[in-house]
Amino acid sequence: MKLRTGIALFGLIASMSTVAAEKMDCVATDTTEIEARFTAWNAALQTGDAQQVAALYAEDAVLLPTVSNQVRLTNDQRVDYFEHFLESKPVGEINQRTIRLGCNTAIDSGIYTFTFSDNTKIQARYTFTYDRVGNQWLISSHHSSAMPEKQS
Repeated sequence: MKLRTGIALFGLIASMSTVAAEKMDCVATDTTEIEARFTAWNAALQTGDAQQVAALYAEDAVLLPTVSNQVRLTNDQRVDYFEHFLESKPVGEINQRTIRLGCNTAIDSGIYTFTFSDNTKIQARYTFTYDRVGNQWLISSHHSSAMPEKQS
C-alpha cells in the first residue's frame, strides 16, 4: 500500500511539473537586447529621476548597491538609494561583460565605471539578473561592488 501511494504521489508531482513546464513559454532574446537593458538603465540615471530608475526593477528585486551598505528589497528602498546616488549625476560605462541567456532570464556580469559630475570615477564589479515579466525584461537582482584594489 505504501509503495502504491508513493508511486501515485510521484506521478502526481511529475504531471504537475510537466503542466507547469508546458505553460511557460520561453521568450527568445539575444545579447543585443540584454545589452540594451543596461543602456536603458543608464539613460534612466541621466534623467535624475529615482522613480524612473526604480521602475526598471521587478517588484521583488534585490539591489545590493555600489555606494551603500544597505540591501534594498522594496521599491521605496530602491528609490531612496537612487535619490542619493543620482545627486552626483553618475554616468555608467561598461568596461567588460559576459551575458548568459536562459529561459525568460538573462545575466549580465562584468565591470563598469561610473563618472560623476565632479569628474571622480568609481570602477565596480556588477551583475544584473533580468527576468521576463509580462512583456518586458525587468531587473530581478542587481549587485554592484567597488573594486577592492586600486587600479594602476
